[in-house]
Amino acid sequence: MALTRDIAASYVRPGAVLRRRTSGPAREDRALVTVMLACGLIFVAQWPRLSREAFLTGQELNGLMAGALLGWLIIAPLFLYALAALSHLVARLMGGRGSWFGARMALFWALLAASPLWLLWGLVAGFLGAGAALNATGLVALGAFLAIWIAGLTTLERGETAQ
Repeated sequence: MALTRDIAASYVRPGAVLRRRTSGPAREDRALVTVMLACGLIFVAQWPRLSREAFLTGQELNGLMAGALLGWLIIAPLFLYALAALSHLVARLMGGRGSWFGARMALFWALLAASPLWLLWGLVAGFLGAGAALNATGLVALGAFLAIWIAGLTTLERGETAQ
């Protein structure tokens, strides 16, 4: 199934989508591409906000973009790998039977599936700035990310089959 269709389906049946995407042998290249694509899209989502900040404060846009690039494409993937490992350990303590790869894919897929909402958040931050609309958009994006992550992780740790 196409990536965009899987992203849309993740808002309805996140566990089934993730189970299908992780079927077959564990391939770390899939996990790496997923996390890098998600982080790349979230980096792009920062552009309107950074442009607004540069305009309002007089800072160099290139410096702000370089910092966001370093953060999202170098540091964030490393942090996300550690967070996925921690989530797997917590799931194991609670009786989970999943794999390390499944825990990584659950987190990385949730981030990628929620990235359209983060792109919207970036537009709101760039055009409207701080306020209720930005807070509401951020809460919706965070909620979608957490819901998809928890549903996917639960499905893989319980060993449920795709529907």
